[in-house]
Amino acid sequence: MPGAQLYVHLIQTDIVWENVDANLRNYTEKIASIEGKKEIVVLPEMFATGFSMAPEKFAEPMDGTSVRWMTAQAVKNRCIICGSLMIQEDGLYYNRFLWVQPDGRIGYYDKRHLFAYGGEDKHYTPGERRTIVSVNGWKINLMVCYDLRFPVWARNQNGEYDVLIYVANWPTQRSLAWKTLLQARAIENQCYVVGVNRVGTDAKNNVYSGDSSVFGPLGEMIWQKSGEEVVHTAVLDKEALQKTRQDLPFLNDQDKFALI
Repeated sequence: MPGAQLYVHLIQTDIVWENVDANLRNYTEKIASIEGKKEIVVLPEMFATGFSMAPEKFAEPMDGTSVRWMTAQAVKNRCIICGSLMIQEDGLYYNRFLWVQPDGRIGYYDKRHLFAYGGEDKHYTPGERRTIVSVNGWKINLMVCYDLRFPVWARNQNGEYDVLIYVANWPTQRSLAWKTLLQARAIENQCYVVGVNRVGTDAKNNVYSGDSSVFGPLGEMIWQKSGEEVVHTAVLDKEALQKTRQDLPFLNDQDKFALI
């Protein structure tokens, strides 16, 4: 059956602070190291710079260096490359999750929930819409870091998606929340959840343990890794997802609402 399995490659790595060239070289090497079928490669939040509050210096237009690199990698590897970048558009700055396809088309989601505790709301503009993309019969909902704390924004109304992807720069001191909420989103939405976080220490002395994870639609942990760089391939199974929803049709009983 076409689309019965989905290959998702998680890249958990350190990020060189505000050094686009060094980071892109690192990702190029890591993508090249992936063996076998390449389908979706997921990079962390602000993968080219780290979680910087200097978009005036480092934000790119949609035809900027990092976006062109993503497109070139998608074409070369015949796969989807995704992750978030600082993007400048119409005089505003966005923490934008880009979904770059090998045919050159680009979808995107602008982070809705800006991390006011870290000053993100002072520099970036929040998004106003969710973005659900499609690949080989799979529907995937794109989210960024702090969005994880707001379950209503991710609610899987009418089973409209199969996978949630969160990209993040989520610090070690709140890793319990990261792991717990990823699992909760999988359970309540009866979907696969993929969370890709960074490791290392940034210029503000924030430490990141990674804990990139894959959870199944029953909340079962499929994979998780802490404390080191890793490139991991997760194979998601559509039949298992459909069986879970058929045997336990909890999504049918959810409250109906509309986001304004």
